[in-house]
Amino acid sequence: MGHQEKLDRLEKLKAEALQGGGQKRIEAQHAKGKLTARERLDYLLDEGTFVELDMLVRHNSRDFGLEKQRFLGDGVVTGYGQIDGRLVFVFSQDFTVFGGSLAERHAQKILKIMDQAMKVGAPIIGLNDSGGARIQEGVVSLGGYAEIFLRNTLASGVVPQISAIMGPCAGGAVYSPAITDFTLMVKHSSYMFVTGPNVVKTVTHEEVTSEELGGADTHGSKSGVNHLTCENDLECLQNIRRLLSYMPSNNLDDPPRIESNDKADRLIAELNDIIPDNPNQPYDMKEIIELIVDRDSFFEIQPDFARNILIGFARFNGQAVAIIANQPAHLAGVLDIDASIKAARFIRFCDAFNIPLVTLEDVPGFLPGTAQEWGGIIKNGAKLLYAFAEATVPRITVITRKAYGGAYDVMNSKHIRADANFAWPTAEIAVMGPKGAAEIIFKKDIAKSENPEDMLAQKEKEYRDKFANPYLAAERGYIDEVIEPAMTRIRIIQSLQMLDNKADSNPQKKHGNIPL
Repeated sequence: MGHQEKLDRLEKLKAEALQGGGQKRIEAQHAKGKLTARERLDYLLDEGTFVELDMLVRHNSRDFGLEKQRFLGDGVVTGYGQIDGRLVFVFSQDFTVFGGSLAERHAQKILKIMDQAMKVGAPIIGLNDSGGARIQEGVVSLGGYAEIFLRNTLASGVVPQISAIMGPCAGGAVYSPAITDFTLMVKHSSYMFVTGPNVVKTVTHEEVTSEELGGADTHGSKSGVNHLTCENDLECLQNIRRLLSYMPSNNLDDPPRIESNDKADRLIAELNDIIPDNPNQPYDMKEIIELIVDRDSFFEIQPDFARNILIGFARFNGQAVAIIANQPAHLAGVLDIDASIKAARFIRFCDAFNIPLVTLEDVPGFLPGTAQEWGGIIKNGAKLLYAFAEATVPRITVITRKAYGGAYDVMNSKHIRADANFAWPTAEIAVMGPKGAAEIIFKKDIAKSENPEDMLAQKEKEYRDKFANPYLAAERGYIDEVIEPAMTRIRIIQSLQMLDNKADSNPQKKHGNIPL
């Protein structure tokens, strides 16, 4: 065989690999509104940067007729490339080959890029579109999953891990995305569940569709498994690129800084009267966030889950930060189980990857009720407390209005190592709301009074005047400065600059035992 023939053979094999499961199956993928595994990588990565590995890998299974179907690539495209000029490792499951099912060689390809990503300190991005374990290979497939789970766990907090669910993801397959840092889902074409509708019907007699059980909207609003719901494949891939722009490549790097086109010394006069006169009237905390951060830089995460707390990335003077903010426009901004879990996991990600925390606080307390107590609000609320207390990144808090009870402590207070704590003049920092406090403190006086309602109103006003303000906390240094709201952006940027070289650490230990 001459040189040209050898080259021709290579080209023929490459062409075969590029076809995946063949033209018919590619057309079927397109008919579902989905891109192919390779098209997805073309849109995800900077043009011309993808380097494919293991293109010619085939399975060597001999059972159930598999020996007659030995597709090149074995149902997953793997390799590395760049996003905004930065190295990333990727795998993209190919539904046109064995339904993207995971088997021994398929798994080995994924393990190879995960191991390499850890050695060089680069993010791992998984595009999931798979019918699950390749049943014909039996326990070998399960072993492949477990080896991936182990690497997800060891990589956690070392390199960012992002999972896109762009088709089915069921059974054991769901646990890899669950360990990774962010999971994105595509509306109407992706779903995740441990057991599917048929098994559910057999075991619990519930009639449910795949979409209702584990679609993007279900996991985006009910379970919180899905961090970002995307309209289609393209939006999903663009969101991955945007997510990565706020985070470093690994835990030893700092997040990328960009030139800001927004003035660092911008005064925001409209903040001075954004808080309603009535302390029980809601307002939209998102408006405050949009006003203080670099213009158009706020990228909200989990927008439809636990809407009483807002989380997301933003920039101040070009520097990436994490925003954690109570949302008085939903459930009065109260903390509950879902809100605590949502914010805690986000905080721990940001702390692992050197992203400063900016907290905006208006919290009346924790949500009362049997559902919350029996659901474990104590241990779940403690997750949020633990996450803040453990964080060593720069930490800034601005109290806009209410900061009551234990929720004041939890929301990044000075007492749990926050670095810069500010309050607006509208802040109310107290053990509880004025009415409840008056009812307890003046219980006897009110009971003896000829007109208890008037007496309660009078005592409530007394308590409000004395305690429902930021000045007692400022007297004790729990608040560094009571600021004019218009100055908020300026003070946050100054604090971030001051904290640029912050170094803090936790006691030497294997790891803590977060209240799970």
